[in-house]
Order: sequence, then structure tokens, then C-alpha cells
Amino acid sequence: MPSMEAPPVMAPSHRLVWLFGAGASQATHDAMVASGAQVLIQDLEDFTPPALRPQARAMAPALFRAARAAGSLVCVRINALDQEGLIDLQAVLPHRPDVIAYPKAERAIDMAALAEHITRLEQQHGIALGRTEILPVCETALGVVDVRTLAAATPRVRAALLGTEDLATDLQAERGPDGVELDHARRRFLLDCRAARIEPVDAPYTFSDVEGAVAEARYSRRLGYQTKSLVNPAMVEAVQAALAPSTADVDLARETVQLFEAARTRGEDRVLVRGLWVEVPTYLNARRLLERTRGLQSQENSR
Repeated sequence: MPSMEAPPVMAPSHRLVWLFGAGASQATHDAMVASGAQVLIQDLEDFTPPALRPQARAMAPALFRAARAAGSLVCVRINALDQEGLIDLQAVLPHRPDVIAYPKAERAIDMAALAEHITRLEQQHGIALGRTEILPVCETALGVVDVRTLAAATPRVRAALLGTEDLATDLQAERGPDGVELDHARRRFLLDCRAARIEPVDAPYTFSDVEGAVAEARYSRRLGYQTKSLVNPAMVEAVQAALAPSTADVDLARETVQLFEAARTRGEDRVLVRGLWVEVPTYLNARRLLERTRGLQSQENSR
């Protein structure tokens, strides 16, 4: 019988950074573990040449142990099921990755098939049923527009990740550091993920400057993203700071909650806070920010 192992405790909205890394590079694994990213993604697909995939699979257990010792969740991006995906899955699932990422996700049938394979392997290896999440990586036009269908295919989908390079290629767009070519996809993906009640993970920043990564993270946060993917461990700390609520954000949210609740006690329907008339939606958003801040602080204290 499967064990009663608990699912990952880190809420999807608390996974500030998902960090991709080459599957078969020990130096990369060491840098990933040291980065402090909330989720480490061992990439067995594009980041690992086919000849190195057996080596990458063999390196997975050590990476998983090191990641967990550092307080990070473990994710593996496997290959497509009609390629080497099942081989990848059979190699890594016994070591209990928290999330399996699926590349170029486009079809609900693939999500359902992956969920079935995971269930079989969970049963085989005594892992609590449903523990392993699925992360669709939406890096084609079809994947982006059908993300709600992907999310509905299995309850294992709690988040989805927006692609960059493959998506830009599929769109026949010209890549640039400002990301203008992905702006519509970024906004639509956020909207559809929120509608599906899953966490949208913003596209990886694939240019070399930290300032650009921070600027993109701040822009994404303004749109509504709370989590972002990266490919460079050196950018993790700065991007985390850009995504997490600042002291000023927390102070404003606390003031908003206090003043609004006092106004309601007086029988008033709204209150003026720093020039903004605060009604119920703004009040609820402020409460949500305070709750998320407490969760992030608790998570950091446990690392």
C-alpha cells in the first residue's frame, strides 16, 4: 500500500523562483542548490543532450537530496512521452520529485496520460497517491491558448509555466531584452491560469543582465505574477527580492486593513487611504498580501 507521505507544503504562490539547470552538470547542480531558489528544475530535455541523459538520470538522487537539505522543492523536466519521457519518469520518480514538468504541453490527453504513469509509479514505489505535481510548460501558441484545458486534465496541475525561446519561435517573433514580443502571451497566460485557479509561473529570463531580470520580474508582478522562472543561479536573490512584498508594501497593506476594518465598524462602506478610496476588493487584496508575507517569512525561517 502507498505510504501516507504528505504532499509538498510550499504553496504554489510561495515558490518565488523556479530555476532551470542542465541535467548532467555537477557544477550547475551545485550552483542551483546554493542559489536559494524555491524550486530547482533538473532539465532532462533541451538542457541535456541525448547522449548525456543516462548520466543525468543517475545524478538525480544526489541532486534531490542536496536540494531538500537546502529547503528547495525538486522538479524534473522530462522529455515528451513519445520520446524519452517514460524512461525519464521511471528513473526519477522513485526518488520522489515534487513536480514533473512536461515540455511543449499542448494536449489534455498528454497530461492525463502522464498522470496515469505517475499514479502507477507512485503505487509501485509506495509514494502517497497524488503527491507528485505536474507542471505544463506552455511554450507554443497552442499550449498558451489551451492552458485551461491542460489544467482541467488532472488535479495534479497546480501551476503552469510560460515558455520563452520556443514560444517566440512558434510566434515567429523577434526576441529582445524588453520582452515586447511576448507581452500578449504573458498577459493572456496570466488571465487563463487565474481563471483555471492554478499558479502562473512567468517565463524564464534568458538574457545575461541581472538588472534586466529584475525589471522583468517587477513588470510581471505588476501584471499579477507572483512567481518567475530563471536559467541563471546568479539572478535568483535579486529576482526573489523583486517578487516578494517589500516593507513598504506590507506597511501599506497593514494600514489599509486596519483603517478599512475601523471604517466598517463605524458603519462606513469605504475609507480613504493615502489618496485611494479603499473598498472591499482592495481590502481583500491587502489581506491576501499580508497572508502571503507571513507564509513567505515562515518558509524562509524553516530553510
